This record gives sequence, structure tokens and C-alpha cells, in this order.
Amino acid sequence: MFKRSFKLAGVALVAASLAFTGCGSRTEATTGGSAGTNKIAKIGVIAPLSGDLSALGLGIRNSVDLAIRQANESKAIPGWTLELAAEDDEAKPDIGKNAATKLASDDAVVGVVGTLNSSVAQSVIPVLDAAKIVQVSPANTNPALTKGADYLTAPARPNANYFRTCTTDAVQGPFAAQYLLGEGVKKVATIHDKKSYGQGLVSEFSKAFTAGGGTVVAAETINPDDKNFSAVISKVKGAGPEAVYYGGEYPQAGPLSKQMKAAGLNVPVMGGDGIFSGEFIKLGGSDGDLATSVGAPVDTLASAKPFLDGYKAAGFSEGYEAYGAYSYDAANAIIAALKVSLASATDAKSAREATIKAMSSVSFDGATGKVAFDEFGDSVSRVLTVYAVTSGAWAAKKTGELK
Repeated sequence: MFKRSFKLAGVALVAASLAFTGCGSRTEATTGGSAGTNKIAKIGVIAPLSGDLSALGLGIRNSVDLAIRQANESKAIPGWTLELAAEDDEAKPDIGKNAATKLASDDAVVGVVGTLNSSVAQSVIPVLDAAKIVQVSPANTNPALTKGADYLTAPARPNANYFRTCTTDAVQGPFAAQYLLGEGVKKVATIHDKKSYGQGLVSEFSKAFTAGGGTVVAAETINPDDKNFSAVISKVKGAGPEAVYYGGEYPQAGPLSKQMKAAGLNVPVMGGDGIFSGEFIKLGGSDGDLATSVGAPVDTLASAKPFLDGYKAAGFSEGYEAYGAYSYDAANAIIAALKVSLASATDAKSAREATIKAMSSVSFDGATGKVAFDEFGDSVSRVLTVYAVTSGAWAAKKTGELK
């Protein structure tokens, strides 16, 4: 996936020339400085640190680590030293729930960045909410997580502890639909992997595409562990689509694209931020394939330079990927809230509920742009970018807000 960047206001940054010890392969807590007599507060991470989606998860972990290190170097919270507590959810809801339970049992944990997958979030959020631990996701896009199952007709916030720095499928799906319609595409087939993220993305895309005058000529599904897509490709090919919209992630999307072309279905595959990774191309994505992803390209944002410079100086062995900048902003949002909640706290656990309350008022200019949250805990930013695979690499095609 592509990398992103940030400008941090309200949390001091150290110069990019500071040397950080590379920690790309670590999962243990890091502080970036000596605690001395300071009290300890931990920011957890729940993300896939192993398995097919580990490239994204490690980018999330490293970006949070960077924010923590910079906060400690700048003494952002007097009297306190922050530590990272990273847990591998393997992109599985039950493993994620166990990770959340472990972090909740640690009295020093006051906030969590994660998860990557909306399906995992459904298991994690209630555990952290019960423990009064704030959670900020850089990647969950299912609208129901913040507005409930009836988000279209009767939105109601299910969990006050949950926030996110990315936009949702209710924005991303229609943005993709508008782009394809604007390119003259009128017939699309949809495929999703039956998981919360993929299913929700396809649902929002399909509604907007048909409302705009397009036709969904086939609607198919696969299983998340499928490797051979010949049966679904045969069904889709017979419907004569001009593009295939896929709801899911790159481990399946890349091979799907490759197998489609081999079967003579030479139309673009388009997906959401879950396929926006260099791994998609390595696995079979080809020129002309498309993806939407949250925000503007980080390398075009002056606000992202401190993040990009800091990440490079830290020497991480993995890239920050699609959600690095959003993870960095999520961690700095928690840190901004902790500056309020820890100011008079005697221990970290006693500050948990106050941290949730303080998060509602957090507002600063982050690496991805404005970082603030609405009454549901959703990001106030609705910026998205369409990318296309061009000469074997992702290239930005259009950046804007949903109209």
C-alpha cells in the first residue's frame, strides 16, 4: 500500500534528524527514552502483525511507535512516560478479542490504536468499552461501528469509547461509484469476501452506482480463504461487465485480477483501501486496476513531512503502508487526550474514562489533515483518492470529497 504523512499540532515533534533505534521486527513495548521517576502509561495496538495482512499491521504498529517515541522525547506529558503494547490479532475476531482482554487487564493501558479489520473491531470494541479504554482505528470503514446497524435510518452511537481517523464505506463506496460513472462505465459486476468490510463496501458502492444510472450486472461472493476463482469469474464474465468492483483485501484481490485476465475478462478490478497496497500488484494486480483510499496521497502533503522524515529516521524494516499516517494521527489523538486526562491522575487506570471524554474535544492539524471527531466518533475528514495501477505501480488519479 501507499504511504502517508502528517503535520502534528498540539503534540511537539522532535527533529527528523534524531536517531531512532530500528524496531521493525519487535512487538514488545518501547518508550524512546528512560522513564526515570515518571509514571507509566501504555498505548496498545491491535493489528495483524503476522499472516497475509501483516504488511498493513506492521505499518500501523511502527507508526504508533514513532508517535510514542516523539512524545517521550519532547516530554509531551510531564511526569509520564508512554510505552507501546502491541498485540497481534492475526486478522481474526476471536484472536482480536483475546488481545483486547489482555490489554484491558493491564492497568497501565489507557488507549488502543486499532483494529485494521472491521470484523475484528466488532469483537474488540465491546471489550475495551467495558474497561473504559479509548480506541481509535486508523482503518475500520464499516459505518455500523460508529452509527449502529440502522445507520441509514436511525443512526445511534453504540460505544462511546470508539473513534476513527479514516472515513467510512458510506463515503468510500459512493466515491468509487461516482468515479466509474464519470469514466463512462455503466455496467459493473460486484464480488465480495463475505466479511464485514467487503460486504459493507460493495453494498454502499452498489446503491450509489445504480442511483447514478449504472447497472450491477452480476453480484457474486467468494470465501476469504479461496485461491481458485474460476467459478465466480465464469459467472461474472458471462454478464459482460465493464469493470469488477471487489469488496475485500489484497490477498484475494491480486490473484482474482490475475485469474480474470487469464480467463479473458480484460476489465479493471476496482476495490477500496483494502487492496491499495504494493502487495496487490505483486499478487497479480495489473495496469488499469483501481483502488480508492482514505485521504490525499501523503507525499503531496506538507503536513506529512514530519511523519515521513521521522519514519525514515527510525529505521523501521517495514513500510508504513496505507494506514501509517492515519495510525500516527490516531496515536497522537490519544496523546492529545492524555495531556488532559493524565494531568492530575495518580495512575493510568484512573485516567481511562477521562481520556474517552477528552478525546471528544481533540482537534489538531495532523499528518493526514484535520484530526477531529463528530458526535459519532467519526473523522470529520471526507477526503479520498482514486489510484490506478500504472506501469506496475500505484499512481493517484483523483483526490476529492464525496459530492
